[in-house]
Amino acid sequence: MFALTSALVFGGGAPAAKLLLESIDPWLMAGFLYVGAGVGLSLLRVGRRLAMRKVEAEAGLRGRDWLWFSGAAISGGIAAPALLMAGLTKTPASTGSLFLNLEAVLTVLVAWAVFREHVGRHVFIGVAAVIAGGVVLAWQGEGGFEGFLGPLLIAGACLAWALDNNLTQKISLSDPFQIGAIRGLLAGPINVGLAFLAGASSPAWDIALGSAGLGFMSYGLGLACFVFALRHLGTARAGAFFATAPFLGAIISVTALGEPVTIQLGVAGVLMAFGAWFIVRDNHEHEHEHEPMTHNHRHRHDLHHRHDHAPDDPPGEPHSHAHAHVRLRHRHPHAPDEHHRHRH
Repeated sequence: MFALTSALVFGGGAPAAKLLLESIDPWLMAGFLYVGAGVGLSLLRVGRRLAMRKVEAEAGLRGRDWLWFSGAAISGGIAAPALLMAGLTKTPASTGSLFLNLEAVLTVLVAWAVFREHVGRHVFIGVAAVIAGGVVLAWQGEGGFEGFLGPLLIAGACLAWALDNNLTQKISLSDPFQIGAIRGLLAGPINVGLAFLAGASSPAWDIALGSAGLGFMSYGLGLACFVFALRHLGTARAGAFFATAPFLGAIISVTALGEPVTIQLGVAGVLMAFGAWFIVRDNHEHEHEHEPMTHNHRHRHDLHHRHDHAPDDPPGEPHSHAHAHVRLRHRHPHAPDEHHRHRH
């Protein structure tokens, strides 16, 4: 549900972005989207702390987390938008839309080949169906490439976002609101500055505020939900569910903007629904061994968290504190989350 909610708010932001793009430079709008996400999530974190008046249940970024976070922020928040904008200026819109489907493919391939995440047969088939639905949805019936540079730049943007997804999974046990807030406050001003250097003109204040508000919903809350999904599902499965965003955005365009229902939309919906169903029915269960490890994250005292508490550890559940996992061997259904990174 976290992955699909993330896809819904992100894909649902596309119709609103389409309206705003009539009055603002695309790169500049990307910057304001990140700024809105950063400011909105920062205010949400402050409000949550004031309302709770107790120790935060979520663990903050610390130690090596900052290395993973920096890599994700640079690749997905700075490099990817720059490569995408450069590629779109040299590529037909239809070609650009099709190439953006590479993100889901590359996310799965990077998770499987580089980060050694287990991707079973059901997940591969489901991902293929979701991606096929995205291709059908994006296809405009126009052929040809205007050179190779544009598509290569867009492919580079997709690779940067795929790397971002996999690096973010490494810190998915940390506070998703902190991750989104810092990322937005870092990537937003940088993209705004780059857009002005590239010749963008200042938009009207209502357009800027509208872009920032949209960014809070799509890039802020959407990213927080996606981090929760990465935490529980692993990168490949979360990325596959998130790849339904274009279809969900198209559905909202039909209902909110009165755009026509087409055979293309129906075929894409069937393919994506089949893919999501195939991923959900994946039942990965076998005997596996947990290596000893010590870390800090939000948890309840479930099967994987049987540990004693120190006097200064927070009471109640869920809570976060440093805790140790002993070697444990057992069998149960599981996804490749941070507690289940083992050989097969």
